[in-house]
Amino acid sequence: MTLLRVRDLRVTYGSGAGAVPALRGVDLSLEAGRTLGLAGESGCGKSTLALALLRLLPASARTTGEVLLAGEDVLTMRWGRLRAVRWAGASIVFQGAMHSLNAVHRVGDQIAEPVLLHEGVSPGEARSRTAALLRQVGLPASRADAYPHELSGGQRQRVMIAMALACRPQLLVADEPTTALDVMVQAQVLRLIGGLVAEQGIALLMISHDLGVLAGTCDTLAVMYAGRIVEEGPARAVHEAARHPYGRALSAAFPRIGDPASRHAPQGLPGDPPDPAALPTGCAFHPRCPVAVAACTTEDQVLVAAGEAHRAACLHLSAPEASTP
Repeated sequence: MTLLRVRDLRVTYGSGAGAVPALRGVDLSLEAGRTLGLAGESGCGKSTLALALLRLLPASARTTGEVLLAGEDVLTMRWGRLRAVRWAGASIVFQGAMHSLNAVHRVGDQIAEPVLLHEGVSPGEARSRTAALLRQVGLPASRADAYPHELSGGQRQRVMIAMALACRPQLLVADEPTTALDVMVQAQVLRLIGGLVAEQGIALLMISHDLGVLAGTCDTLAVMYAGRIVEEGPARAVHEAARHPYGRALSAAFPRIGDPASRHAPQGLPGDPPDPAALPTGCAFHPRCPVAVAACTTEDQVLVAAGEAHRAACLHLSAPEASTP
């Protein structure tokens, strides 16, 4: 069953001559109990997408399209329904746990708050639920009395995960959940999220710039560039045999430990992502693309078949006879 379906989602910040398009027609779908990874460089629109899914963008952002969660459009919901959906339907783990937790409240109170507000339980039951959630994410129940500054980065991220799971959501959105954590703690947090998703049958949308992390965690992968999805497909196929030049560049940017074929320095991608306020004509990636041809500068591309359940938006897939100018 399709739990999340995003159709032609567009987000623009500002208006008039100063309008900046952050999302430019995003389409995504995610089935209940499945995991989807979203990869791309900083500034490509990943976090804007995460916030748009739960209608958390500022009022100044203009949003169009559809975000269907269990068949209901989040973008047109009344406030009361949206308030409930944000916890029981979908919840989010924000990047940077130290900045997402309230520094002057104990973490146990912060975990209990959504339970008290949305499920109408007694304070005693909320405390019991909080203790169970902390144990579920690998922390002793006594940590409920701690303030955020008394916890390590990994512990704070576990508290954020516990809070996101407090009302048993159908969908968990994890926006860069391992940012600023060391490699060992990153692995622990990723194992924790993967285990909880499998145990509870939660659908997971995980956002990261690291294609390797997503490939090891998710069933499917989508690659975003300049506010659009440029490739999507099975995680292994996208990571190991990307069909879009940008997907290949992302994969090459990270070494694969234990893979003799990749014993080389990570290959950086020349240039910078385009300014959303001044996008190039045609394919937005063409100024950085090593295989761009003249048509790439004038024709934007749509996703086309690139293998079994695999699609990419590249001229070379739909017109392999194209030659360099």
